[in-house]
Amino acid sequence: MKPHAPRPPLSLRLTILLLTALEFLQAGMIAFAAGPIMGEIGAAPEEFSLAAACYASVAIVTISKQRWLVERLGWRNFVLLSLGFFIFGSIVCAGSSSYQQFLLGRAVMGLGGAAFMTSGRVIVNLIPPSPMRFIGIKYFATGLALGIAMAPGLASWTVAQDSWNVIFVILSTVAGITGVFAAVSLPTELVAKDLRTQSHPILFMSLASGSFLLLYTLQRSQYDFFSDVTLLVTGGSVAAFALYYFFRAIYRHERPLLELNALKQPRYIAGVGLFTLCYVLLGANNYMLPVLMQRTLGFSWQTVGKFQTLGLLSALAGWFVMAWMIPKWPGAKKFFVVGFGALAIFGWQLSRLNGSADLWLDVLPALTGNGIFLMFVMATTAMQTFRDVQHNETVLSHAQQLKNMLAQFGMALGVALATLSLQWRTTEHYAVLNGRFSTGDPVYIHHIQQFADTLTAGVGGAQSMSLAVAQLAQLLSQQATLLACLDYFSAIAFIGLLGLVIMQTQRLMK
Repeated sequence: MKPHAPRPPLSLRLTILLLTALEFLQAGMIAFAAGPIMGEIGAAPEEFSLAAACYASVAIVTISKQRWLVERLGWRNFVLLSLGFFIFGSIVCAGSSSYQQFLLGRAVMGLGGAAFMTSGRVIVNLIPPSPMRFIGIKYFATGLALGIAMAPGLASWTVAQDSWNVIFVILSTVAGITGVFAAVSLPTELVAKDLRTQSHPILFMSLASGSFLLLYTLQRSQYDFFSDVTLLVTGGSVAAFALYYFFRAIYRHERPLLELNALKQPRYIAGVGLFTLCYVLLGANNYMLPVLMQRTLGFSWQTVGKFQTLGLLSALAGWFVMAWMIPKWPGAKKFFVVGFGALAIFGWQLSRLNGSADLWLDVLPALTGNGIFLMFVMATTAMQTFRDVQHNETVLSHAQQLKNMLAQFGMALGVALATLSLQWRTTEHYAVLNGRFSTGDPVYIHHIQQFADTLTAGVGGAQSMSLAVAQLAQLLSQQATLLACLDYFSAIAFIGLLGLVIMQTQRLMK
């Protein structure tokens, strides 16, 4: 009788879960609370975008060096060092009284937190090949779902308590707990010198500069796209050339920083493309949902965060369903179809809203669809993408590193596209609605008189008319933004339907 493989230690399983949860927790909390944080540290939106670009670019170059560092430090020292940088950066951010301090703190956090998700997934392969490895996958996916779901609720709670810096206290506390589990569970072995991957300073600088310039260009496009396209195109072109030079050089290297030759697998290429799409949608939806729920529907910040968390808890429930189904019915296609179907329903439901929408009946069911999409598609893609490259820990690590480097670009691209879509469609709708904003329009005259009659009792007849015009102008802007949001979610519904059709007909990931 074949002996059963030992169950992985609880400390190792919790290390995997917490590392993964930290990645999505920090990204989601800081993105959701961006507005209040900007107000507290005195940062303009453009400056906050620079901080986001700085974090992401530091994250990309750190992810690219992860395997290089693990080979020289060992898993335990690498993870503890990463957590140490992350905690120090969080403390700097928590104590920030200026934008410059916050920028420094985010850069240091990027040095540490960049590789959390990559580490969590590769550490799963420290479990010997057996059914027990799937337990590690379960903890990895549970961490992903928890991080995504809890971020908006925790962020809105801290903001409602007028304690935005508690966000970073929470992050540093979770990182400290993770360090305790990592210290007792991770190995310390180093890789022999003749087997270590190599890095070249010029290539490393090319990656760093290209990543920062491309991310900064994406962030700046939110503000300069309609006013200075030439500068954005120039910056993007220079960034693309620097990144092309880096990848072209390592492709031909004997022991490269990233083993690209081993990753030329159709399943891996398709999977990374699908992952990148998920991160683009994650970034875009994280930006648009608060705009829809707070700016156009008028719900409070805390209410928006609570309902986003309630909706995204469906990701955790979805993972429990998947974990039960996979051993019995392992085929991937059904999970992809359900996931993209949920995305289509999410977009369709939100594209039908109006100003009197009910959070429980209209918004929450749609948010549930978003959570199901994220879990069913991302978790299934994770299990399919690395099937042909997980024979070697180094190759798997490089595969994870490349995927997570693209994830940083995907999130930034998603926010940029959502912002540009909102600006474009709001402008179009405002122009149409403003055409009715005329003293010769009977509908306009009727509403102005209604507002003026309501206000006369409180402010007197002299001011009532000017206040009525101002109130109507505010409603006009709010309606234009609402219509722009509905256009965006109509596009999301179309993407969901298109993805459903493609996944139903594709044969690569069955």
